[in-house]
Amino acid sequence: MCGIAGELRFDQQPAAISAVERITHRLEQRGPDAWGFHSQGPVALGHRRLKIMDLAEASGQPMIEPELGLSMVFNGAIYNYPELRTELEAKGYSFYSGGDTEILLKAYHAWGKDMLPKLNGMFAFAIWERDSGRLFIARDRLGIKPLYLSFTDKRLRFASSLPALLEAGDIDTRIDPVALNHYLNFHAVVPAPRTILQGVQKLPPATWMTVDASGQQHQETWWNLDYGPREDERRYTLDDWAERVLHGLKDAVAIRQRAAREVGVLLSGGVDSSLLVGLLHDSGVKDLLTFSIGFEDAGGERGDEFQYSDLIANHYGTRHHQLRIAEDEIIQQLPRAFSAMSEPMVSHDCIAFYLLSREVSKHCKVVQSGQGADELFAGYHWYPQVHGAADPFAAYRAAFFDRDYAQYAATVQAGMRLEEDAAEAFVRQHFAKPGASAGVDKALRLDSTVMLVDDPVKRVDNMTMAWGLEARVPFLDYRLAELSARIPAEFKLGDGGKQVLKAAARKVIPQEVIDRPKGYFPVPGLKHLEGNTLSWVRELLLDPSQDRGLFDTAEIDRLLTNPADRITPLRGSKLWQLAALNLWLSEHGL
Repeated sequence: MCGIAGELRFDQQPAAISAVERITHRLEQRGPDAWGFHSQGPVALGHRRLKIMDLAEASGQPMIEPELGLSMVFNGAIYNYPELRTELEAKGYSFYSGGDTEILLKAYHAWGKDMLPKLNGMFAFAIWERDSGRLFIARDRLGIKPLYLSFTDKRLRFASSLPALLEAGDIDTRIDPVALNHYLNFHAVVPAPRTILQGVQKLPPATWMTVDASGQQHQETWWNLDYGPREDERRYTLDDWAERVLHGLKDAVAIRQRAAREVGVLLSGGVDSSLLVGLLHDSGVKDLLTFSIGFEDAGGERGDEFQYSDLIANHYGTRHHQLRIAEDEIIQQLPRAFSAMSEPMVSHDCIAFYLLSREVSKHCKVVQSGQGADELFAGYHWYPQVHGAADPFAAYRAAFFDRDYAQYAATVQAGMRLEEDAAEAFVRQHFAKPGASAGVDKALRLDSTVMLVDDPVKRVDNMTMAWGLEARVPFLDYRLAELSARIPAEFKLGDGGKQVLKAAARKVIPQEVIDRPKGYFPVPGLKHLEGNTLSWVRELLLDPSQDRGLFDTAEIDRLLTNPADRITPLRGSKLWQLAALNLWLSEHGL
């Protein structure tokens, strides 16, 4: 796991290595172990390294292969690299390092873009072809690893985080009104290629792009998630599917243990993370490191789920660590958490993951985490609503969107207001795409390939990498994702959601964890704005220095009169959304 950066010039000028150096060093937390640079004519590459797969210097980056005419920077982990190495050795390639970076570089030489379907892992990388003058960049299937882009008529710059790109300047930092509409209505999800800033894009998941010396671009999507069983699977029972899910998850968890460092687990006490612990224990992993976090109660809502995480930790004899956070520390640390965000996010989980990652990084550098199970196996409350609806899109919008168009229009100032709801149009178009016929499958596909990427997965990446911690997400193994998409909705929606996953889990972990009420990563103080937290939010919104011409002051006053009643369908605070954007902009000097 690392941070990557680079520049490609289109104007016959040499790349600005000083700009790439500034971008790269802004990525220090993502790769605290080493750094390196490479410059050759119109291209410059930068890299910050977190040593995980191979601790030796031979796997350092940028990796240069003069004989092949290739150089690259890579962020992520290719879990099946030993198998790919064997395949490449059979083709005559030799290797001087023991990690996955060199495998990736030589796989590109051997197969070009056709190597992408061979990769099992999380990745964002850039490969420079010396002889053609072309840059090839790509991102993994489910967007686990980020890649941000800044184009002008003279150059392309890229980096693993948006704030890093800002370090080099020459970027249009005006707020994108369409992205602001998504932020306010689509629960802060801004789908690729947009970001909240007009001058920064992000490469979409499962996408590769080539950029040549003249600036010409070509982009293709190289993987899709299609729904519905294969012909030979149409008679499968719940038990048949559960058996296949369990087998697939066992393999996904096992392959993510490949590392030169100890691997722990983020243990919330829910089914998903508990199942990871159980499978690792059953595979022979002893003295597993596990970590949980809890917060103060607020608004009558409990701020921790320690009773369940303790149950699993005790059951499997893990080396367990509990972290309890007081309200004053949340306020103290929130600015730092927002500084670590590549894009503004409203989910309360962000501060939880930020503080949990701080603690975990003291004990290990790699963890497995349960993100993705709800989106793949229908764990959220809106899926039954969508499934039974005459208009699945309308049901999804009612359950997921934070505002309707009228509320959005009242919230933003005239200069930022769109004449239509761009977020609604995006979701409607996504529902209409071929490849998913049932309404609930349309919702699952949207959540798995868009919402998941730009909310839970981005959150985990940003907050763990802020502490040089690599998070691996076995539920997002592409083989398991493809399997989940083939399972009929009837086997997902039962048993309070995630029925087929729970059926698999019953073969592994204690029933008490499976049959408990569904929990979340709770930070009640940011949902039920009270006391010091409310005073701080009021200051964020009413301070004249925070007025950027985005929000209508009358709407802010209305929200402040009774913040407890301004809760979104997803149980978030509309007031907190506005404050969160202001805080993110302030932390990044925008």
